[in-house]
Amino acid sequence: MNALTLADADPVSTVLAWLQEHPEAAEALGGPGRVSGIQEAPWPHLRVSPGAGGDLRDLRWGITPEVTLEAYGDPGGWPGQAELRRILLRCATATLELAEQPRRPGRPVVSDVRPSGLLLWSPLVDGQPRWLMNLAVTLHP
Repeated sequence: MNALTLADADPVSTVLAWLQEHPEAAEALGGPGRVSGIQEAPWPHLRVSPGAGGDLRDLRWGITPEVTLEAYGDPGGWPGQAELRRILLRCATATLELAEQPRRPGRPVVSDVRPSGLLLWSPLVDGQPRWLMNLAVTLHP
């Protein structure tokens, strides 16, 4: 196994693709097309991005990097704090199912997904509501 193969086991694109197709995420967010890698309308919206931590082990096979899930509400303040938290937790719970999926050729194998750290209320400077959390995603090519 070389490092290039391991580098192709990208947790962000794996989680992003999973949540974009997941009916629970679409239902929680109010419809399809509300999961991406950037902060954008329509609101509420879920952003999937690289997390700050994780465990790269020896870079030979399996790694456990973090993926950050950020649930954004409308800049006007809706949905409320409690509802936006509920949306984020529903999407995080849907992500846990990745570890139960059979191997798909050409895609990384996810063997575990678990919360790492806190669920954090962190509105933006302009007041736009946002909750965020990290998930540790154990995967290999």
